[in-house]
Amino acid sequence: MTIEQRPLKIYNTLSGQKEPFSPLEPGHIGMYVCGPTVYSDAHLGNCRTYVSFDVIHRYFRHLGYRVRYVRNITDVGHLTDDGEDRMAKGSRVAQLEPMEVAQKYTLGFHDMMRIFNTLPPSIEPRATGHIPEQIEMVQAILDNGLAYERNGSVYFNVRKFIENKPGVYGSVSGRVVDDLFAETRELKNQDEKDHPADFAIWMKARPQDIMVWKSPWSVGFPGWHLECSAMSTKYLGQTFDIHGGGSDLKFPHHENEVAQNFGACGCAPARFWMHANMLLLNGKKMSKSDGNTITPHELFSGDSPHVTKGYSPMVVRFFMLMAHYRSTLDITDEALQAAEKGYRKLMDTNQLLQSLSVDPADYDGSESDTDRAVLTAIEDAYQGLDDDFNTAIVLAALSELGSYVHKYANGQLPAGALSPWVIERLKTAFQTFLFDILGLQDEAGAGADNQTVDGLMQLILDIRAGARAQKDWATSDKIRDALAAAGITVKDGKDGATWSRG
Repeated sequence: MTIEQRPLKIYNTLSGQKEPFSPLEPGHIGMYVCGPTVYSDAHLGNCRTYVSFDVIHRYFRHLGYRVRYVRNITDVGHLTDDGEDRMAKGSRVAQLEPMEVAQKYTLGFHDMMRIFNTLPPSIEPRATGHIPEQIEMVQAILDNGLAYERNGSVYFNVRKFIENKPGVYGSVSGRVVDDLFAETRELKNQDEKDHPADFAIWMKARPQDIMVWKSPWSVGFPGWHLECSAMSTKYLGQTFDIHGGGSDLKFPHHENEVAQNFGACGCAPARFWMHANMLLLNGKKMSKSDGNTITPHELFSGDSPHVTKGYSPMVVRFFMLMAHYRSTLDITDEALQAAEKGYRKLMDTNQLLQSLSVDPADYDGSESDTDRAVLTAIEDAYQGLDDDFNTAIVLAALSELGSYVHKYANGQLPAGALSPWVIERLKTAFQTFLFDILGLQDEAGAGADNQTVDGLMQLILDIRAGARAQKDWATSDKIRDALAAAGITVKDGKDGATWSRG
């Protein structure tokens, strides 16, 4: 497949600005995205992050790149603020073996990703499946003098790293080192460290720890940050194109990843660091303690005080794409209702568009102003994606294209306003953006066969057309009004009637 060369610009967290992008290896892109810690169900913030990177993955593939997309599963070593492994905590709460917990929530995560229609990654490594690689990386960091062993645990020496590589630590989060030191979490074994900012890359097990492995230093387990450094290096090399994740991972997780990779390999892991921003609920950060939270299933079912009804997965995905991935996104009932209308309108527009045709007798062979406007709007959608994957611009361009579709179908544009080849280009581009790149699906007729629905609607419109031909306006209006009451709009045009939902 030929690669379409476009002037891509990506916002790089390291520089704080958009930079021209081209892959390290022509035709190939290596992308690593931090995956979930599978001790509980995936939350909406996770879903937004993976939907955002799914669009990025899809666009690269659309352009013809071969993408190696690596997204890990964290099933050991992710510590809570009191020093407890999140997997061990999930195991204790659920009264299951840690690997049972990991399997349960990994399957649940995969189900949620399918519900949101995200493409699977190329490789999905688990932390527990890469303990030897993590032990090797710890040894390399020790050998390079940037870590120290204390009572069976191994800690990364942050101050020494800063002395050796000034300007690197803090580059991901964009904060000065003194501030980062002040924000260092009070995890266990602080008295073992040379400095509070040092972080564990191997931890000696306590008697109650279950998930443990033998190492040269002790029976224990790797630090949380280490797994991503080890697995990204194994599958993408020491330096690769893109590292992504949620904005909450900038510090300490991604900051410490960079430090570890320098400590082991002497180089930065990724050229571009990308971060999806957080979700708000009714203008506030989600918090279980004050009840300001909603799960994906509650959003789908409507079983929440924060929404008046349930919203389908594709409406929620559409809602997420209405904002740029680096922008905060506020979940409100009103915003979801607007997303539902916008989503349905685009699906109906596509259905109408695919049914359009141009009579060659109406085409004089020239390029019209409408042709040029349609082609410009298509290019605008591509430029939105080229400019740091701005899906909001894509949706705006599709809405503009939809206006031309409806005007043409309703006879508001002259018969020759659109060239046959432009109509075909529009049909292909509209579906490509909606389904291939944005990853939406048409949920119309959920639970029923869409072809059956289309066939029934065509039969109804044929009956109505017969009534109109016989000037039976009462029957014609009765059919139209009954369909309107069912949420279906009928529009009469020069080529007959069309229908849409809403």
